[in-house]
Amino acid sequence: MKRLTGIIITIAFIVFFSACTDSKGIQEDFPEIQERGKLVAITSYSPLSYFIYHGEPMGYEYELLQMLGEHLGLEVEIKLARDLEEMNHMLARGDGDLIAYGLTITAERRKELAFTEPMNVTHQVLVQRKPDDWRQMKLHEIEAMMIRDPFDLAGETVHVRKGSAYISRLNNLSLEIGEPITVVEAASEFTTEDLIHRVASDSIGLTVADENIALIQSAYYQNLDVETPLSLPQQTAWAVRPSSPMLLDTINAWLTEAQNHADYYVIYNKYYKNRQAFRSRYASDFNPSNGGGISPWDDLIKEGADTLGWDWRLLAALIYRESQFNPRAQSWAGARGLMQLMPRTAREFGASNPFDPQQSIKAGVNFLLWLDNYWAEHIEDPEERQKFVIVSYNVGQGHLQDARSLAEYYDADPNIWEDNVEQFMLKKSSPEYYNLEMVKYGYASGIEPVNYIKTINELYDHYKNFTE
Repeated sequence: MKRLTGIIITIAFIVFFSACTDSKGIQEDFPEIQERGKLVAITSYSPLSYFIYHGEPMGYEYELLQMLGEHLGLEVEIKLARDLEEMNHMLARGDGDLIAYGLTITAERRKELAFTEPMNVTHQVLVQRKPDDWRQMKLHEIEAMMIRDPFDLAGETVHVRKGSAYISRLNNLSLEIGEPITVVEAASEFTTEDLIHRVASDSIGLTVADENIALIQSAYYQNLDVETPLSLPQQTAWAVRPSSPMLLDTINAWLTEAQNHADYYVIYNKYYKNRQAFRSRYASDFNPSNGGGISPWDDLIKEGADTLGWDWRLLAALIYRESQFNPRAQSWAGARGLMQLMPRTAREFGASNPFDPQQSIKAGVNFLLWLDNYWAEHIEDPEERQKFVIVSYNVGQGHLQDARSLAEYYDADPNIWEDNVEQFMLKKSSPEYYNLEMVKYGYASGIEPVNYIKTINELYDHYKNFTE
């Protein structure tokens, strides 16, 4: 009897453990995420979900993730997946904590994913091209040439995104009408938006998209028709691993609260309703996710980065942080140009006109080289030295040397920025520390340089997602 009881307990434990652990054994839930201080979100490039525009990260999912991170008091890291299948694999492997993408909730997907509360309701529509001379035609003439009845898809070829819910819908539709529909899964690098572009440019004939995506895309591609529904209304949501019930409850609680406030819907309207803004973004030369550059000054930045031996995207992030790529920028203190040099510093390092982009970048790079030579005498590790160069570009090497002296005095490492010198830079705003004998330069608003390098590194990570 005791042996039977032991077997029952063992089986119960196995069942319980299995319910709390996914197929890969990933057991991280919200407490572990809180402990590491960072939420890792998996998403995909999209001119609606996540992209870079004029140097700034933007997107519906991106802005909601910032709201969620602020609500939870967590840093948010974004990882890109090529397609929906890779999103699932990354989540299962533990490469991220949630999929932040508008996934259609289906019974098949529920077998592997735990969905949040619905975030939007949409339905699938057929994306097709209007006749070439549609502007000269009357409405009823255009209508006569459009596919309006799903039965007319019999024998047609439809290209759809790999791993999307559109595949099963088209296959079911083929069974319903009793005629074959050829469904072609696009290569993994093609998003739904890419396929819409290919329909508009006559590279393929038909695709399928969620109505909200199709409608905003048709604001730019005016030769598209997106009025033929192919499904009943469907809910979309984010998803986590089934083994993360506490994270799911936490996100759902935030969603419930957020959906009671106007800001949540302002973000949706910004990306899915504002047709004019979408056209401007999509047509911009400074949208790297759409084949453009980060800024008008990319070539100059790359040249300067080569001189420095830096990744050009890091230098671009520093310049954006300084001036938002505005060559006429001028601070309240008198710093000018793309790299926000004070007039004396600009002249000293070679810029007679700091408002000239070429002169500003050249002088800024020369100043960064000078700082690198200065710190080479103190910081041997090149990666750490780069951090000290960036911080001193903002606050000056004197205040940073004070923070190093404090770190050494309090038995921290004066040659490591994060969690060492960084902490004593923050303390430079307190009289308890800036009045100590080893502090030569007095008070400094330490939070500013700490946030300065943090925002540059965050922006650098975003740029790496979209540019080589």
